[in-house]
Amino acid sequence: MTAGLNAPQREAIHYLDGPLLVLAGAGSGKTRVITQKIAYLVKDCGYSPSRITAITFTNKAAKEMKERAAQLLGDGASGGLTVSTFHALGVRILRQEAKALGLKPGFSILDASDVGGLFQDLMKNADKDRRRAVQNRISLWKNALLGPEEAAAQAADEMERAAAQVYGEYERTLRAYQAVDFDDLIRLPVNLFEANQEALARWQSRIWHLLVDEYQDTNRCQYRLMKLLAGPRAAFTAVGDDDQSIYAWRGADIGNIHLLQEDFPRLKVIKLEQNYRSTARILAAANAVIAHNPKVFEKRLWSDLGHGDAIHIQICRDGEHEAEWVASRLTAHRFQHRGKWSDYAILYRGNHQARALEQQLRNQKVPYVLSGGQSFFERAEIKDITSYLRLMANQDDDPAFIRAVTTPKRGIGGATLETLGRIGGQRHIGLFSAAVAVGVEQHLNPRQLEAVRTFCQFIVRMESRAGREPARQVLEDLLKAIDYEAHLFETLEPREAEGKWANVRDFVDWLGRRGEEDGKSLLELAQTVALISMLDKNDQETDAVQLATLHAAKGLEFRHVFLVGVEEGILPHRDSLEPVKLQEERRLMYVGITRARMSLYLSHCKRRKTGKEWRDCEPSRFIDEMGSDLRRGGGDEAIPAAEEKQAGRARFAQFKALLNKTGTDGA
Repeated sequence: MTAGLNAPQREAIHYLDGPLLVLAGAGSGKTRVITQKIAYLVKDCGYSPSRITAITFTNKAAKEMKERAAQLLGDGASGGLTVSTFHALGVRILRQEAKALGLKPGFSILDASDVGGLFQDLMKNADKDRRRAVQNRISLWKNALLGPEEAAAQAADEMERAAAQVYGEYERTLRAYQAVDFDDLIRLPVNLFEANQEALARWQSRIWHLLVDEYQDTNRCQYRLMKLLAGPRAAFTAVGDDDQSIYAWRGADIGNIHLLQEDFPRLKVIKLEQNYRSTARILAAANAVIAHNPKVFEKRLWSDLGHGDAIHIQICRDGEHEAEWVASRLTAHRFQHRGKWSDYAILYRGNHQARALEQQLRNQKVPYVLSGGQSFFERAEIKDITSYLRLMANQDDDPAFIRAVTTPKRGIGGATLETLGRIGGQRHIGLFSAAVAVGVEQHLNPRQLEAVRTFCQFIVRMESRAGREPARQVLEDLLKAIDYEAHLFETLEPREAEGKWANVRDFVDWLGRRGEEDGKSLLELAQTVALISMLDKNDQETDAVQLATLHAAKGLEFRHVFLVGVEEGILPHRDSLEPVKLQEERRLMYVGITRARMSLYLSHCKRRKTGKEWRDCEPSRFIDEMGSDLRRGGGDEAIPAAEEKQAGRARFAQFKALLNKTGTDGA
């Protein structure tokens, strides 16, 4: 089973004598090590798959890992194996231990827009930036396991003191709604396990071996959960790369790698340094850059894939010329190598850099996809339907109640909701409960009361069916009952309505299929709808150039990579020049370089326009750190470069020959 693996990979798979940290360099086959270790534990060591838990960070990675493990185990032997994200594992723990935390099993998971709506209510007089800053601060506090009181005690300035006050109100609102946010999915299990030894022992006994992927991306809260689940036996394998830790801004803590050594003195460290992705030249540049960062563990990537093409550094006049050069060089390269568009990626530090590139790619009719686009579940029409599902699962879910009761319109407006909110506040109950409470008829006129009560009765009927009938049938009947298709066509232009209705149909088909395959009722599916990712939709590959930020590109690889805007102030970012932040920017550069398999192009400008102002630019310090084995082009003396003109003439001659061969008129 371990044929084709190198010696450190085999050692990592077979090591079971205590806690293990596998330092897996970029492209070193870490997923293979994790899946092979799962197979080894089951087939060679007699572990039941239900006693193994593997945790990663994205639904896509979890799905891929589970499929690969299932293939290795064969014949349905992977039944009971847990491969999930940290958050999905948190949901499982909370569903089963809800009572101990004062939650009902049908609690709601609020998504980003629900949470944004709550902060809007809590901070009515604040502008968007202020609200976002407070929301982000509270999220970081939660990830650091600080409650409102501790946050208030540690507040460093006026903004943090105000945020701590909002934090307390936000927590009370969540409890009133019987809801949790994404940060709570990790924080609440940690709080539970630290306070309740019985619950902790129950979960520790279920996990005989814990595998954690992308360990360098864990925050302090996730580390604590991992440590608690591993328990005194410490039977875990953590796989990560300290050189690719680039998410400090969202709470990831590179210090967790140091903590492992402190908390687990018996920790074994195995390094995976052979890279199966990139040429030696690309790896030499990556190693040279990252060598400027202080290290806990020394690691140097190597490859036997040959020396490879020279890394090209292009100096451009300005941002427009840079975009033009990238689009031209990319199309020329593809033509010469008869490649696919999807072989190419254009990577950048910030989303704002994509605009000029998109324009040039459109001009040259180059197909492209932009990563980080709107997720399927963020679409308004999908959120409309999921608000009904969430309300069936949890009638205390006030954000879901507000959205469902007003979409489509049914004569229930702001005045009615305000009245229900006032009653709910006085009686400490949710909006749904307020609508059916005794005495509410004294506060609403007969027309308002009838509309609200009719809606509530409808939800109760659908909830009853959703627990026992096939998910697809209940969904179809729900859409008919609220006449959602007519609502779309009445409120939107026909073309937009058709697109949105097609998305709703996709959603119904997908959820129905999921219900059939997993044997789950609509009520069970509804309870985790905020965590569901449209994996089947997102996995479709198209032949297009990938445009992505460096953060979004981590974990991906491409034959040919263009890394643009490699300038002081952009990469490294102007706000990240103090030592710790600069080290993270250098890791970001390292991630960018190691996405490339065969060729790598970097570009920087002599000047850039910011608003109406022009500013002079300096090449990034990271370019010099890459070493001397670089080929430079561009600058005033060569715009466009002579070789570019020559390549252009050669392409034109080839194109003419092609036209003549097919007998097409060249005019």
